[in-house]
Amino acid sequence: MTTTNGIDGSYYYENRPKEQSNSGILGKDDFLRILIAQLQYQDPLNPMDDREFIAQMAQFSSLEQMTNMNSAIQQFVKQQTSQTLVQHSELIGKRVTWKRIIDIDEYRQKEELVENTVTSVRLETNGNVSIQLDSGRWISADQLVQVSGKTNHQEEAEGDVGDNAPDEQEG
Repeated sequence: MTTTNGIDGSYYYENRPKEQSNSGILGKDDFLRILIAQLQYQDPLNPMDDREFIAQMAQFSSLEQMTNMNSAIQQFVKQQTSQTLVQHSELIGKRVTWKRIIDIDEYRQKEELVENTVTSVRLETNGNVSIQLDSGRWISADQLVQVSGKTNHQEEAEGDVGDNAPDEQEG
């Protein structure tokens, strides 16, 4: 880019890189380009009406606010999604009861409650959390019915300690 009198031409609006939008929806940059084109090519003897110009500026302002709000909502959803994964990661090592649905035939199903220990969690591309059990099976977090703070190993260890405890002597 050449400079004239110390002014860099890349700062002019026309020289900004063009953003490609494949969605077919006009954005705030497109709206601003249209407004600038209207001002550049208007008839000097019959300029744009003040009311029309103010209305277009109000529309531009509304569009910009909606775009900013949309960006904020998208960022919020992204944060919520990552927090969901962190929350579910607290299940690792915990004993869970989950609902397994068994097809009896084409028209009937049976629900069965199964206990396992959680070994891993992952965030799916659709935003849902999947949980891996000690059996190697992956289930949806929606299938969980109950969470226990103890694993099988902890329950067995407590059972062993209780069985080996000396009997109380009456004195």
